[in-house]
Amino acid sequence: MVTIIITDIPIISQLPTFVKPFFKIFPIFIDIPKRLLYDRYISFFVDWSVFMRNGFIKVAAITPEIRVCDTSYNTAQIVSLIDKAYAEGIKLAVFPELCITGATCADIFHNRLLLSSAENSLKTIISATSGKNCVVVVGIPVSRLSMVYSCAAVILDGELLAVVPSEYFGENVILDICGKNVLFGSKILLKCAALPEFSFAVEIGEDSKSSVPLSAYAANAGATIIAGLYSFPKTVNSAELFSAQIIAQSSRLLCGYICALAGEGESTSGAVYSADSLIAESGHIQAKAEPFSTGLTPGDIDVFYLFDRRTKCGFDVNEDGFETISFSLPLEKNNLTKEFPCLPFVPSCEVKRAGRCADILSIQAHALKKRIAHAGAKCAVIGVSGGLDSTLALLAAVKAFDLLGRPRTGVVAVTMPCFGTTARTKSNALRLAEILGAETREIDITAAVTQHLADIGHDITDTNVTYENAQARERTQVLMDIANDLGGLVVGTGDLSELALGWATYGGDQISMYSVNAGIPKTLIRHIVEYAAVSFDGGKAHDVLCDILTTPVSPELLPPENGDISQRTEELVGPYELHDFFLYYGIHAGFSPKKLLYVATSTFSGKFDSTTILSWLQVFYRRFFSQHFKRSCSPDGPKIGSVSLSPKDFAMPGDARADLWLAELDSIG
Repeated sequence: MVTIIITDIPIISQLPTFVKPFFKIFPIFIDIPKRLLYDRYISFFVDWSVFMRNGFIKVAAITPEIRVCDTSYNTAQIVSLIDKAYAEGIKLAVFPELCITGATCADIFHNRLLLSSAENSLKTIISATSGKNCVVVVGIPVSRLSMVYSCAAVILDGELLAVVPSEYFGENVILDICGKNVLFGSKILLKCAALPEFSFAVEIGEDSKSSVPLSAYAANAGATIIAGLYSFPKTVNSAELFSAQIIAQSSRLLCGYICALAGEGESTSGAVYSADSLIAESGHIQAKAEPFSTGLTPGDIDVFYLFDRRTKCGFDVNEDGFETISFSLPLEKNNLTKEFPCLPFVPSCEVKRAGRCADILSIQAHALKKRIAHAGAKCAVIGVSGGLDSTLALLAAVKAFDLLGRPRTGVVAVTMPCFGTTARTKSNALRLAEILGAETREIDITAAVTQHLADIGHDITDTNVTYENAQARERTQVLMDIANDLGGLVVGTGDLSELALGWATYGGDQISMYSVNAGIPKTLIRHIVEYAAVSFDGGKAHDVLCDILTTPVSPELLPPENGDISQRTEELVGPYELHDFFLYYGIHAGFSPKKLLYVATSTFSGKFDSTTILSWLQVFYRRFFSQHFKRSCSPDGPKIGSVSLSPKDFAMPGDARADLWLAELDSIG
């Protein structure tokens, strides 16, 4: 029985207003069975969302210092580390294979004394977990019939939940272990009653190297986490090979992996064990132990993200003989240690970033090359503004003509100054085109737009959206007509971030004949241009590209102020680094608005406060939903990365409303 004292402020905060004073004056004592505590009664008083922390489960791979065959010593080390894991808020702690005895006992595993001592040690460990809200998975040898199996004992709060053997693929059976009838078998799924998305299965030793490992079946049965207990020896490159295997497996299965490896203390008669433990999530390493270290390797696994597999692939859900054991666990509030990159589309490693930029330019160029050749186009027509997007489109077009074996003069770069054009951007656009060897044309559209506004009865001093969009549509008309005249294709310059926000003029820059930047977010475009400044044509365009990089992002549709850009995009719709973060985690990863705000606030701490992030997140959702009609009829363009808003990749009804998402944000306060 457990006593709850309802005086804790977080609990009182969940009670109706009119009863709060009563509970502050008269504490209430409730005695109820532990098993029912978290599943039934406490849910009456507590809002579970306070504790779920948006699906982040704090886990750890743990390697104890051991002595081979010294079960008493090993047990003391394991118990000490369980205490430490519990103190640090770990909810799932995984120990290495056969760590109670040591994994290198060889033929001694068949000795009755060792097996009996291991079972007594397990009883001690089970007892040590009493009162601790932490699931412990520990390696132990278990005898059944004429065989001794390498097993994982799953323990929670003084109770042995299950025993999972290695290399045992028959039906699950009931086995007497530590004086209790326990489910024994490989096809066991353990699921948290309060949070069903938190479900895990066990994988042991060499099972991970099977052509179709048991973890694959477990993931299909609903496991979001694989608890891996291993005892692989250290060899040259073994850690790198194992990491690559787990990265690939966690990516393919869309799951989290907690890999606890045996370490120092194992026998060195034939090999050395270095405890290269790691935690992975859907193809990414979240945490990694130092070689030859002992202790905890903690990490956070997002089970909400992993559970939502239906949005990521045609995942084949098939329980295939798995039995589910439900366990009760209070999902308490904890500090998020998992780090999210501020720029999720941009590799942090300089070498990888350069490689990514080179790949993207190559993809763009080959895609445009194919479209030009297929259409029989004689040229590519691009509206150049001296901004980042048109710069990248121009670079890709020039590279495409190189691949076609045609002269670069087949790329027609057209600059069309009007009311908002500054001398700096106009000069940069023309200089870049000339350096790259493209044909340049300057067509001032001021008179044409002025006449058009007069024709529709619009006062030219009224610089509203009509004033702005008339310029964008005139530019598109000019480009289309030039393309018709020359037998060419108009290459679009709009990027993925602008598509997400609908930051384009419908019937203006939203239209082209091929959109080479449509799969690239703004934050990544900046790095591609940086890369091109050094590498493209041996750096011939370095100076002008660097000046373009320092030019404020602007559509330049409003008159300049003292010759400088007066209209800055990020002041109007928000910082692109925030919007790209929202796009990646809110749309691609499927985070809820509250979760996205929580993660963004943590990630951008010190740069943007929570109020600022909330306001731009509201803008993001409003625009993402209301502007979808612009994406639904967007031109073809190559898919570049994992996130695409092309109608072929992202289906969404044109009249979908953002009310649910905005309401969740409005509830924060």
